[in-house]
Amino acid sequence: MRKFIKGNEAVTVGALYAGCEIYFGYPITPASEIAHSAALLFPQRGKVFLQAECETGAINMIYGSASSGKMSMTASSGPGMSLMCEGISYLAGAQLPAVIVDVQRAGPGLGNIGPEQGDYNQSVKGGGHGNYKAIVLAPSSVQEMCDLTIKAFELAYKYRNPAIVLTDALLGQVMESLEIPEQELTPPDVSDWAVQASSDTRSNLISSIYLQNDLQEKHNWLLDAKYASMSVDAASKNYRTEDADLILTGYGSCARIARSAVDALRAEGIKAGLFRPITLFPFPEEELQKVSKGKKILVVELSNGQYRDDVLLHLDRKTFVPVELVNRMGGMLVTTEEVVAAAKKLMEAGE
Repeated sequence: MRKFIKGNEAVTVGALYAGCEIYFGYPITPASEIAHSAALLFPQRGKVFLQAECETGAINMIYGSASSGKMSMTASSGPGMSLMCEGISYLAGAQLPAVIVDVQRAGPGLGNIGPEQGDYNQSVKGGGHGNYKAIVLAPSSVQEMCDLTIKAFELAYKYRNPAIVLTDALLGQVMESLEIPEQELTPPDVSDWAVQASSDTRSNLISSIYLQNDLQEKHNWLLDAKYASMSVDAASKNYRTEDADLILTGYGSCARIARSAVDALRAEGIKAGLFRPITLFPFPEEELQKVSKGKKILVVELSNGQYRDDVLLHLDRKTFVPVELVNRMGGMLVTTEEVVAAAKKLMEAGE
C-alpha cells in the first residue's frame, strides 16, 4: 500500500511499525507534524502520546520510559535539540535505547525555520557532556524518513544506545509517495536490563553514576568498545562511482541535489559520481576511502563545513585527495547549478 505523505508524517508511520509504544511530544517548527501525527495515530493504535511541558521534560520522560524497557521517542529541531543534549548524554551513559528525530533548521540562536545542516557536530560528535556517541542516520527521501526511523529503533535496541534521525526542514515538509511497511517489528527482549518493578527484574539497575574515578574510567572504556563495534552497521550508497573521476558527497537533502548534479555533469562529459553516507555515526569510512581513491572530492552541504571536516577526517591519510566545499547556510539551498559550477572549477584546477 502506498500513501502520498509528508516526510514528518512518514517518521510517525515508521515509529509505529518499529513498535514504538510512547511518544513524548513538544512541537517545534519545522518538526511539528511529527508530534501532530503522533498525537492522532498513537492513541488510535493503543499506544501513548504525552504532551511534554518542554523539550527538557520530553527527553527526561524518555529516560524514565526507556529504563522500563518501553520503546519511546521524541522529535525536535534547533533550540529544542540543544535543550535535549543533557538528557541524551544521560541516556548514553545509562546505556538506554531511544530515538530522537532532529528536523534541522537554520541557526545559531533562534535562527529561522529554513532547512540547514548546522546540527551535524551536535548530533554526530555528541552535543552533551562526556565521552559518548549517538547512532546517527541520515534519510534523503520521504521513504527513508520512514525506513530509517525503523532502523533507528533496531540499532538503538541492538546497542542499548540513543539513536538520532538527522534530517532537515526540506525533507520534513516535502510530500512524496510512501510504501507502507508490511508488518511491525518483533518487540525486543529487554528482560536482562529493564527495570519493571517485578521479581525477575529486581536485580537490574539503570544508572550512569560512578563516583569512583577508576569505575567511571572503566565505564568509559566499555562504552568506547561498544561504539567501535558499531562499525559493522555503517551504511552508505553510491551512484555512478564505478568510473568516476570526481566524487560528490553529501547527506540528506544535499545528497539529492548532488545526485542531480552528477547527472548534469555526466551529460557534459564529466565523469562524476555520488557517495552518500546513510549512517553518519558509525561513519562508512572504508567505503568512502574505496570510492575516493585517486579522485577529487566535492562536498555539498547546508552548513559551514561540519560534514566536510568529517570527510577529511575519514579519508586515507596516506593519499592526498583534493577536497573542496560548496555550501549555503541560513535556510538557503544549494542549487544544482552551483554544484555543477563548483565541480567544473575543481576539475579544471591543476590541469
